[in-house]
Amino acid sequence: MSTDTHFSHKAWHDTSPAIGKIDYTMVGDPTGTISRNFEVMIEQDGLADRGTFVIDPDGVIQIVEINAGGVGRDASELVRKIKAAQYVAAHPGEVCPAKWKEGEATLSPSLDLVGKI
Repeated sequence: MSTDTHFSHKAWHDTSPAIGKIDYTMVGDPTGTISRNFEVMIEQDGLADRGTFVIDPDGVIQIVEINAGGVGRDASELVRKIKAAQYVAAHPGEVCPAKWKEGEATLSPSLDLVGKI
């Protein structure tokens, strides 16, 4: 999604080999309504910061990442976080530590861990 119109998205999709491979819906937010709702709109510029919001099936935001316009995002890190969120949702009482990767050990929160991680 961006503050560009759907016309801009179509032109970008039709002319960029990389963007042309995208098979998900691109959403235009030219009025900034969605950007304002997610509090990423930069009013004086009429643009939005780069916001990533992962929302679970119950409509609860599980991951939020907001980057200034000049700061890139790492898709592999986002995928890692999504896998961790999915794991935690499927395994109540467990948590994924920092830098956790799929298949690695998780933790069960307890007072015994305080100050040791």
